[in-house]
Amino acid sequence: MATGHLAGTVDHGSGPVVARVERIGHENIGTAKPILRGRGYMKGRKLLMIPGPIEFDPEVMSALGRPTTSHVAPDFIECFGETLERVREVFLAPSAQPFVLAGTGTLAMDAAAANLVEPGDGVLVVNSGYFSDRMGDLIERYGGRVTHLRAEVGDVPGAPELREALKASDYKIVAMTHVDTSTGVCSDIEGLCRVAKEAGCLTIVDGVCATAGEVCHSEAWGVDVYLTASQKAIGVPPGLALLTVSPEAMEVFANREHPVSNYYADFANWLPIMQAYLERRGGYFGTPAVNLIYALQVSLGQILDEGMQVRFERHRKLARAFRAGAAALGLQQVPACEEKASSTLTALYYPEGTDATLPGLIGEEGVIVAGGLHPEIRDAYFRVGHMGVCNAADILATLGAIERALTRAGYAFEPGAGLAAAQRALG
Repeated sequence: MATGHLAGTVDHGSGPVVARVERIGHENIGTAKPILRGRGYMKGRKLLMIPGPIEFDPEVMSALGRPTTSHVAPDFIECFGETLERVREVFLAPSAQPFVLAGTGTLAMDAAAANLVEPGDGVLVVNSGYFSDRMGDLIERYGGRVTHLRAEVGDVPGAPELREALKASDYKIVAMTHVDTSTGVCSDIEGLCRVAKEAGCLTIVDGVCATAGEVCHSEAWGVDVYLTASQKAIGVPPGLALLTVSPEAMEVFANREHPVSNYYADFANWLPIMQAYLERRGGYFGTPAVNLIYALQVSLGQILDEGMQVRFERHRKLARAFRAGAAALGLQQVPACEEKASSTLTALYYPEGTDATLPGLIGEEGVIVAGGLHPEIRDAYFRVGHMGVCNAADILATLGAIERALTRAGYAFEPGAGLAAAQRALG
């Protein structure tokens, strides 16, 4: 075993600092920690509070940085198999077929559409914003006849509206977005899926900004496809598309009349691979994102250790506290009411006298938030993510930065009102 020290300089943007890395054999490279010396190393750090990517746990980042191994090495086969099992647990879909693919949340949405939609299929999209529009566009690419059931910006159709809409035509699929990242609106997935299943439809739920942060009992609620990405409440850097697919949906896929027109996303190519890893055998169609899957194994384990119900309640509590603080500052949220607001992000209109320069001012105070995304109100609001490893200290730091930014923007309010309201909500 080789031992020793490597020394050099590293430029972190504020001048060079001395780095010493203890080297203890090749097998421990992934755990080697640089010892950094120099003034101002952490002064440039800002708290990331956007609705994805989020801040990531150090153990997850450590797993991401471990030495890369073969995708058919015994330890990776065990890792991937356990990860797929954990996907079922986190999605609360014990009978579903899990898929973990190298790609983004859009790939997960694309895979759902490509494998279940055939030319001429009727699809009703319960539209809650920007990403519902994207879902419709994707489905049309595969020949689906798309009808959008819309509401005003900040609102979302509910089960009664869906029941009426389903009477107008024959639909094979009802697609919906659990939490639309553009508006912060949360759909009633349980009620919508119940109505859809009563009508004999498959259900596709975009859970990109909801999974592991917003309550969803996929199997119990009748969700046929629940899809997400790694970089939000799942807590892994961008690069993984995750889906669970019900036995009913897999049967529909198996009985398709036309071949899947998307080669990479075709379940026929990936299903044998997922099954092989679940059975602790190696497989190959496309090389999996080995290190991201190591990181996903750790993150899903942390989620399950916390407990799903405990985790859901933590997200609810943090969201309520943040919005209590925002309301005390006179800020109005985009969702039509608190009951339709998500637990993973908050979308807030700029108060009178301020504009789209506000996120930049908040950033100068040490917290990064996101601007608007929905095309109808893009320049009228901003978005704050509060999911994953986010805690009460992050909520208070963010509100403090917002208060300081509002003061600089010339907005009149009682200093400390937002922080005090959030503290009361946190208890």
